[in-house]
Amino acid sequence: MFEFTPDSLCKSLADPTRTRIALLVALEAELCVCELTCALDETQPKISRHLALLRQSGLLADYRKGQWVYYRLHPELPGWVIKILKVMLAANQDWLAENQLRLARMEDRPNRCC
Repeated sequence: MFEFTPDSLCKSLADPTRTRIALLVALEAELCVCELTCALDETQPKISRHLALLRQSGLLADYRKGQWVYYRLHPELPGWVIKILKVMLAANQDWLAENQLRLARMEDRPNRCC
């Protein structure tokens, strides 16, 4: 596991796309690339590049289920990092509102049921 410091967390979230990804994943518990491309209205290569950086930083973890790769907050994140993400979510609901609306309207979302 990566050692998180305030500067490493800030570097991980320094890009608005990465911040939106991290907050949406924190809000939804897990999301796949297709859901993030829809929510953020960005291309798959751009989203994948940012996901790779978030994974390399230790903020996100991924797992494969069938054809889908899901991303979630790393289960070994320090408590203070999770608290900061929760505060950011609570204080910035308007900032994510459009992304959440796109995600809610997405057709053919992957089914997470067994």
